[in-house]
Amino acid sequence: MNGEVLAVCTSNRKGIQKTNVQSAVFVENHGIKGDAHAGSWHRQVSLISAEKIEDFRRKGASVEYGAFGENLVVEGIDFRSLPVGTRLRCADVLLEMTQIGKDCHTHCAIYHQVGDCIMPREGVFARVLKGGTIRVGDRMAIEERQAPMPWQAAVITLSDKGAKGERKDESGPAIVRRLEESGYEVIEQFLISDDPEQLTRHLIRLCDQRRPDLILTTGGTGFSDRDRAPEATLAAAERSAPGIAEAIRASSMKITSHAMLSRAVSVIRGKTLIINLPGSPRACMESMDVFMDAIPHAMGLLRGEVHDCAAQSQGTNLFKPML
Repeated sequence: MNGEVLAVCTSNRKGIQKTNVQSAVFVENHGIKGDAHAGSWHRQVSLISAEKIEDFRRKGASVEYGAFGENLVVEGIDFRSLPVGTRLRCADVLLEMTQIGKDCHTHCAIYHQVGDCIMPREGVFARVLKGGTIRVGDRMAIEERQAPMPWQAAVITLSDKGAKGERKDESGPAIVRRLEESGYEVIEQFLISDDPEQLTRHLIRLCDQRRPDLILTTGGTGFSDRDRAPEATLAAAERSAPGIAEAIRASSMKITSHAMLSRAVSVIRGKTLIINLPGSPRACMESMDVFMDAIPHAMGLLRGEVHDCAAQSQGTNLFKPML
């Protein structure tokens, strides 16, 4: 899949339409020099397929390139159909897709003008792996990886007291350390209150936009009235994967009979596996001991990189995670 850059757009502040400046300097691990959206985060550069803009124009809207806040307009590549992690080469610049679509809370200038914006559903975002200059007319192509993409994970801590600053979060950082020691790239880690609606929104956002292989939540799995992590997780789920939660409970029963009181669930949304963990750091580590060796096969299946379970069960190593 190859494309041609039709516009290179920037703006000096967020929330406004960008202007086609014909060429721009892309800075490694930062974004476009002088653009308001550049910075040390995962949405350094935004891209939209030119065909999507043309479809929008055919509905009667007169919009210029940059109207949706996009940095690059490229003809010939359907970015929305590509997986997160896709690498895009254009001149000397190497980009890596980090997110598909976005939430739109305040609405941009074009939305207020015409009542619609395609960026939330058609735009994609990338970080700059290698800098250089991109100009209108440059060719863009998908660049194959030299090694498999590492497992990506997100970690969410649920704690009312933690969200108020009344308690230090120890479980979240412990989970992150364990994942990173196992070769995972942790793309997001944050703490929220025991609010089920907020957790459901974050799970949907992560699964649909950032698309990690794994999300681990900690806390909110007990019997107290505010312990609603299982219900919030089920609200975001598309499929159930109960065996993981059941295995954690079975193993934990050998340590304490209180394990039977855990209401944690394990589910799938899209290509992401979501597992609820207990609230204490020690219990989190004991739970991860149960599934860390088993889930790479499951995540490989979700990625579509494992196809023959029977052969693997007979000893054929069909998928090796990047450690």
